[in-house]
Amino acid sequence: MIGPVAAALTFLIGSRLVWAQDANPTAEVLRGVDTMWVLVAAFLVFFMQAGFALVEAGLTRAKNASNIMMKNLMDFVMGSLAYWAIGYGLMFGAVSSGLFGTSNFLLGATGDDVGNVPMLAFWLFQLVFAGTAATIVSGAMAERTKFSAYLIYSIVISAIIYPIFGHWVWGTGWLWTLGDTTGLVPGGGFRDFAGSTVVHSVGGWAALMGTLALGPRLGRFNRDGSPNAIPGHSVTLFGLGVFILWLGWFGFNPGSQLAIAGSNADAVALVAANTNLAAAAGAAAAVIYGYITSKKANVGAAFNGVLAGLVAITAPCAFVTPLDAIVIGAVGGVLVMVFGRVLEMLKIDDPVGAIPVHLVCGAWGTLAIGLFASLGGVTGLFHGGGLGQLIIQLIGVIACGVWTAATTGVLFFAIKKTIGLRVSAEEEVQGLDAMEHGAIAYPQDVDFTPGAPSPATSIYRSGAAPATTGK
Repeated sequence: MIGPVAAALTFLIGSRLVWAQDANPTAEVLRGVDTMWVLVAAFLVFFMQAGFALVEAGLTRAKNASNIMMKNLMDFVMGSLAYWAIGYGLMFGAVSSGLFGTSNFLLGATGDDVGNVPMLAFWLFQLVFAGTAATIVSGAMAERTKFSAYLIYSIVISAIIYPIFGHWVWGTGWLWTLGDTTGLVPGGGFRDFAGSTVVHSVGGWAALMGTLALGPRLGRFNRDGSPNAIPGHSVTLFGLGVFILWLGWFGFNPGSQLAIAGSNADAVALVAANTNLAAAAGAAAAVIYGYITSKKANVGAAFNGVLAGLVAITAPCAFVTPLDAIVIGAVGGVLVMVFGRVLEMLKIDDPVGAIPVHLVCGAWGTLAIGLFASLGGVTGLFHGGGLGQLIIQLIGVIACGVWTAATTGVLFFAIKKTIGLRVSAEEEVQGLDAMEHGAIAYPQDVDFTPGAPSPATSIYRSGAAPATTGK
């Protein structure tokens, strides 16, 4: 018996000596817990790339499914390298010019912690946000964009456009301190907890400029301006993509607390609950609105309503009560339906509804902080805070629109005048899978025997529209 007891005592004493070498073992444990939480949240947000890919593939025609998958893969590939080389330094550089960071390019200072987590963990979390902003544009510009042009866009938005605006807010730039400089909200400024504007409206504005530069798909509008529906090829893929995005949002919003240990757990729980409630309210409101207007329980309304509620709550999720989160999400669900019709009236062709979901609902959620905020040190108009926070939120929304519309407008114009932005009419009719990648997503539906019709004119599930722009 003496041997085992002596061994146990030796182990316990040795363990205490090891812990004693660490001045504060509790701090190290908390650092590990917080780091693990941030990394898991980053992994969830990364999986949202799969959600976006499935949503876009489902809402577009089968002849372009391979192209959609390639774009959602490669915008993250190019974005990862661009954000590593330039973007992170512009957004979170330790040295700031006032408008953008001027250090930490190529991750030059990897030994520094950010908050309670290693810099590399923080970088990975921020990278997947940059990837989300970039990939929003893919669906709006689907079925007619040159793959090479899209790659150039992916690099520029991840390296420059998104990071500079992000610095203004999350890099404690001029929007973050706007309350002090204007006197509207002393000690505060523009707030966007997880990116309704920083991520989603940036992506939404870029999507709008891209669709305007491209024009509508062939056959989307008739010469008299009346629209033609171009249905997507798989509601199943669309719905599965939305479920994946909903799951990923539990990393997107709660992960933005950047910690979970101690009292951070309460904040994370609030954000998670608000995120779910807003998504549910958005779907319910969109379905009700759709039923009132069309007497149908519209599938597209339900799933886009989920996304509308999620985007809308992303900015205010840490600052509002669950009841207010439901209201914010429900308004988002109605807005996505209304602005879908507005885009159609303006003859703007957005195959997946990215502009109403991300631009419109992103702006709404950001403004909602100025109306509904009552927690986290921020107080909105409806809770006795006056107009100050609402005005600051409005300034931030406008700044995002001006910056992103101007920069992406110049970018798409430059691409259009050099290598070209849009594929030829023949390529669009044949499908980008065959013409851009030489890879048909559904080869079993195509007759490849000599003399058989081309994929665009076969029974193949292309839904090819008449070759007219409607102009």
